[in-house]
Amino acid sequence: MSNIQILKRLYNDYTKKFLPKILLSVFFSILVALSTSSIAWLLDPAIKKIFIDKDQTLILVIPLTIIIAFSLKGASLYFAKTILIKVGQEVTKILQFQVMKNIITADSETMDAKHSGKYISHLTFDVGMITRLVSTVILNITKDTLTLIGLLGVMFYQNWKLA
Repeated sequence: MSNIQILKRLYNDYTKKFLPKILLSVFFSILVALSTSSIAWLLDPAIKKIFIDKDQTLILVIPLTIIIAFSLKGASLYFAKTILIKVGQEVTKILQFQVMKNIITADSETMDAKHSGKYISHLTFDVGMITRLVSTVILNITKDTLTLIGLLGVMFYQNWKLA
């Protein structure tokens, strides 16, 4: 099987069931990226208007907005990770059940062909890799890509000549 066929099979067998939860996690990842970009965007007026221009009217508004942005980022990251970890655990449960079902229904000749430690090793490693794929890779790719796009947008918006 090629890598694409394996990914399609993983999607159809395990990921499709949890698509609403994964999309909710992607939504929270978008919030993380937006709040990270907004923090970078808010630091420019904070420095220029509060410290350089000595504008006292914004001395409370901008720091509170930055605190809210950091809080939104932290809460969104927590929810995104929590949702995907739960999805990863559900996928792990399904995979372990399927593997154990195959081991139990296998004939004795198949079971004698390998040492039992090999089966346990494959079960633990393969299921762990799939769990990490679901719970970590999806979140990191989504969050980091969107954060990069947002920060590049802020950079070009604030000063396109220096960007």
